[in-house]
Amino acid sequence: MNTLLFDPFNGAAGDMIIGSLLDLGADEGLVRAAMRSVVGEPTIERVDRSGIRAVLVRAHAPVDHRTLDEVLDRVAGSDAPAPARDMARRVFLRIHRAEESIHGEGAHFHEVGADDAIADVVGACTALHSLGVDNVAVLPVALGRGFAVGSHGTFPIPAPATVAVFAGSDLSTVSGEEERELCTPTGAALLAEFSTVRPEDLGPVGIRAVGYGAGSRNPPGRPNVLRSMLVSTGEPGTGDRVDILETNVDDVTGEALAYTLGRLMEEGARDASAVPAMMKKGRSGHLVRVVCHPDATNRLVGVMAAELGTLGIRCLPMVHRAVAERTVEPVTVTLRGREWTIDVKCGWSGGKITSLKAEYEQAAACARDLGVPFREVAGTVEATARRLFSERGVLEP
Repeated sequence: MNTLLFDPFNGAAGDMIIGSLLDLGADEGLVRAAMRSVVGEPTIERVDRSGIRAVLVRAHAPVDHRTLDEVLDRVAGSDAPAPARDMARRVFLRIHRAEESIHGEGAHFHEVGADDAIADVVGACTALHSLGVDNVAVLPVALGRGFAVGSHGTFPIPAPATVAVFAGSDLSTVSGEEERELCTPTGAALLAEFSTVRPEDLGPVGIRAVGYGAGSRNPPGRPNVLRSMLVSTGEPGTGDRVDILETNVDDVTGEALAYTLGRLMEEGARDASAVPAMMKKGRSGHLVRVVCHPDATNRLVGVMAAELGTLGIRCLPMVHRAVAERTVEPVTVTLRGREWTIDVKCGWSGGKITSLKAEYEQAAACARDLGVPFREVAGTVEATARRLFSERGVLEP
């Protein structure tokens, strides 16, 4: 499987993450378009950091502090691909939860609410999406130490928001060797959201490519870069580890169930379902089951308890999940005289595509725009994909 491995030996920030992914081969055109739609044309250049050639990204954005709703509106209106916009939204929700844990409910973003941070998050999520990797792992993150000055005055390093983000994840950290901030809240939230597997679970890896993202400073001594690597981690389908959360409910309406499942997906669940069940004393009810990565468990348990009123939630920790090799392939179709390019999710086994499905949000947007049934759009896209992949000889008969 293709795994992206981050090595934040000198910390991480949003611009460094983008730079390292571009150096690995992320689609620069997509990244530029996504960042441009938020703040304007970014500068992307190669620089030297203590003898290491690295990619430096500058957003050139004004410093405007925004509320969560304002930030999410900017993300939703960006030109990033839909999966990247969804991921960027989750990144800012992570940051917002961290801010509220420190400053209380209704907290505003501070440095991370500036337009350059929005551009960095959207750009980083777009870069990751364009690489199409199967898993992401993060080695221990260097945080730095000492004190710095921010919107609230002097604060300890690592910043309280950075600490809060890591407290809600399963990432490992080290202090680092410098008296300055090495990892920003934005960098922490991006790495926490990107992470899907622990480094110790990868086993032997083969390094296929290396990328370096430059920080804005160029101090003497240690190179101010973030290193990322594309590595091979074994045969497709070896899988990863997830938590499974379950609870039984018999006094919740269908509307409340549907709303809860939607919220769980928004908060980072990989899957959420409600299975009809016969409860004690012959009552009808549902088994609510959630599949999530371990860093999201506590958050999703809170959503289930609040929305369902359940008094007990079972957690099956660190269950092995077999994962087929997956890719996303763009397919262009003509519908009602107009051309549309819609992503198709493909499952692979033995070098052949064994399943394919049109990306729901893109197909739904097309159906709404044209005023046609969703099944017509999805059926046309999938039929076209089958024909194309059969011609290439990669579709399982």
